[in-house]
Amino acid sequence: MSRNVVVVGGGPAGLAAAKSAVDAGARVTIIDSSDQLGGQFWRHLPPERAGADEARLHHDWQTYQRLHRRLTASPHCEIRTRTQIWAIETTPDGVLLTGVQGAPDARTEAPIQLHPDALVLATGAHDRTLPFPGWTLPGVYTAGAAQAFAKAERVALGRRVLVAGAGPFLLPVTESLVKTGAKVVAVLEANRPRNLARWLATAPWKLAGKAGELTHYVGTHLRHRVPYRPGRAVVAAHGDDRVEAVTVARVDANWKPIPGTEKRYAVDAVCVSHGFTPRLELAVAAGCRLTADRFVRVDDAQQTTVRGVYAAGEITGIGGKDAALAEGAIAGHCAAGGDTTDAVIQPAVRRRRTMGAFSRRLDAAHGIRPGWTGWLTDDTILCRCEESRVGTVRRTVAATGSVSLRSTKLTTRVGLGICQARICGRNVEDYLGQLGDRVPAGDASSDHRPIVSPVRLGDIARLADPDTPTTP
Repeated sequence: MSRNVVVVGGGPAGLAAAKSAVDAGARVTIIDSSDQLGGQFWRHLPPERAGADEARLHHDWQTYQRLHRRLTASPHCEIRTRTQIWAIETTPDGVLLTGVQGAPDARTEAPIQLHPDALVLATGAHDRTLPFPGWTLPGVYTAGAAQAFAKAERVALGRRVLVAGAGPFLLPVTESLVKTGAKVVAVLEANRPRNLARWLATAPWKLAGKAGELTHYVGTHLRHRVPYRPGRAVVAAHGDDRVEAVTVARVDANWKPIPGTEKRYAVDAVCVSHGFTPRLELAVAAGCRLTADRFVRVDDAQQTTVRGVYAAGEITGIGGKDAALAEGAIAGHCAAGGDTTDAVIQPAVRRRRTMGAFSRRLDAAHGIRPGWTGWLTDDTILCRCEESRVGTVRRTVAATGSVSLRSTKLTTRVGLGICQARICGRNVEDYLGQLGDRVPAGDASSDHRPIVSPVRLGDIARLADPDTPTTP
């Protein structure tokens, strides 16, 4: 009897997992909260508005099309978009997923429950943005938001745009912006040239075929005359009703601003990304253990510490599209009852090994350094939802004598807003860690959120209705 596999997430990892599970003979349900599959990486126009040259703004678009065709053509694959899983419970028979299906904030939403034989979590990650004075001004965006608007709406977020932060993600974002007509005045990488050079020069064959991508993006910079400035960071944004200019400074190897190096750029938009934060809510709700660097712990089969629950993609480590495809293929195959020794999955196993080395090099070259707190002022907003400021947190810690995250949340409300610390959580933890060394053992973590996503009380009440469908 074929196994029933549920895949949560429709990005590269989720699509690869669903295809691999279907190929292995499983019945698959793939779930995504968006209107269409593709995730953040392949975010695109809807079919009724698709352009003639859709591939122009999408890297490796052919892979998406191949995966999408396979899943939509399979009678053993059910695709549920506009579906949000908001709770996972472990039972003696496995896991029970509870969610809603339908357009957000519409009365047509219906509660659903799924009880699969195996579950693959491929929930991805979102931008991590470090705060700086003025970062809450209209016109300051995450780099992911800029790319989403460019890919899904063909909209440039400004006429004169500065791209800043850390990591290779800044390069495709820049390309998306220039292709939608924006003038990118500069790209700022906070890490210094020496660190980046070591990443490129040490065993370059371990770049896993990324040299072609790098050459492509360098060509984009040259054609559009976009300056690339390593060792620099945005330390303030200025404006009244919206951003009008930014102050940039050189930073040292630890990202501490170097006095006297400030330079001002006139811009009407800023796109910032300092890497990614994995979306761990469902994995934590399922009881999956995390690694020391706070990704989902998996074994060689991509199985988590919870039996029957697998994980793939950015929630196991930030490695990019190729790593996500490899991990997804392995997770889907094993969730369907296969084994990592099966010949059909060996290419993915080898690719995962190669991309693992790339992921470690990526973090070593572009990871966040602790000196970023040097550009904060007492008036800088640390938690956007609650408008908690750096000075308030600093003074509270001094008054209470505690750098406990739990204590600080209760006394300053930092991290207690509607986003449940998705945006500020890790920044707050890092800042508290620099204020003292008295963080209590077993203190609260911003990754442990009791609410996966907002849900109506009416939807919860309808779960008691005997007519609410529960599918295997």
